[in-house]
Amino acid sequence: MPTSEPRAPHAPFADGPRRPGKEPLPRPYLLWLAGILASLAGNAVFFFALGWAAGAHGGMVAGLVLSAVTLPRVLLLLVGGAVSDRFSARSVLIAGDAAMFVLSLALAAAAYHWGAPPGLLVAAALAVGVADAFYLPASGSMPRRLVADRQLSRALSLRQIGGQLVNMGGAPLGGLLVGVAGLAGAALVNAATFAATLLVLILVRPRRPAPAATRRTGLLGEARDGVRVALAHPVLRPGLLLTGAAAGFLLPVVSVLLPLLAREERWGVAAAGLVVGAQGAGMAAVTLVVVVRGPLGRPGLLAVSGLGVAGLGLLGLGLAPGAPGAVAAGLVMGVGSGIFAAHIAPLVLAVAPESHLSRVQALLVLFQSLALLLMTNVLGAVADLASPRAAVLACALATTAVGVLGLASRPLRTDRTGLMAS
Repeated sequence: MPTSEPRAPHAPFADGPRRPGKEPLPRPYLLWLAGILASLAGNAVFFFALGWAAGAHGGMVAGLVLSAVTLPRVLLLLVGGAVSDRFSARSVLIAGDAAMFVLSLALAAAAYHWGAPPGLLVAAALAVGVADAFYLPASGSMPRRLVADRQLSRALSLRQIGGQLVNMGGAPLGGLLVGVAGLAGAALVNAATFAATLLVLILVRPRRPAPAATRRTGLLGEARDGVRVALAHPVLRPGLLLTGAAAGFLLPVVSVLLPLLAREERWGVAAAGLVVGAQGAGMAAVTLVVVVRGPLGRPGLLAVSGLGVAGLGLLGLGLAPGAPGAVAAGLVMGVGSGIFAAHIAPLVLAVAPESHLSRVQALLVLFQSLALLLMTNVLGAVADLASPRAAVLACALATTAVGVLGLASRPLRTDRTGLMAS
């Protein structure tokens, strides 16, 4: 596999000097996005049903099912990225959707006849985890293959908003469906969404073909080459590290530390929900602005600045004397997280060499997954040994420090990829 030279970090965009916010997104991308969101909706329903069925067998089975999804996904991600770069992301996505369609139908039939025994749930979770390892890198690379570089910020922000809406409605819909039709019904809905996505992918074709490989070293060698290229790149390396740090220090706050803090301070569950809602509103507001007008400035500089804003929000949450202050802090956290996510994701995707798009996306997901897995447990232990406030304040310090360190990377700080030519 050739190791193409990284794109110059200071280059603007490759497709001409047009204002990003004035140019409509291509129809093939919007069609692909509709298919992906349908698939995400089916997954949201299915994962709720899978977790609900596993919970009926106790905590150990529920934990085993969750691990059965996560473990193969993490172990095979880099290989999945190499497969996608070798055979084309579109081919991998078509094969993945077809496989998940068949799997979902088989699971629906099995659940209808036998119910939801632990063995069936673990087998289904393993299959989903393996499929995700190949599907996620290919799916993550598709926006770059369907839109111009100058449109990536808007395209990814629109995908993020759609994903948030789907996740908000997926769990309630899953609960309703499981109550009516059980795991078998949820699996059938999942099969229908994969069939729709499969049809979309057959119709959608990338803007330009992927570069042909002239030398192959085996999938493991190509996976290692993806890691080498990404970590040697002056923008990708700090971008990936910042993304992993953000996943480790920001995501566990909402999922793990906030409930503990709200209980300790006796704010109540409603107040905790308002904090989560404020954080989501802050992210959504920034994302909508980017969808409308494009990137807000130099993407690397905005990303590290967003981490600084999120760190201030975390500091406010850790020092909040009551629920109103915590809600305001949640809003600041959301704005900072939104600025970071809306600029770092398109930057990482835009500067990746075309021959390594899926492998870079695989590495991005791997950094996030490992950081989240590690820090969720570490911060939970800190909350038990010290206090939830101490854990939140530690996240505030770490997030701010990571943002400051990000400023030390001149290639990241000065990169203008995706901006209008001046």
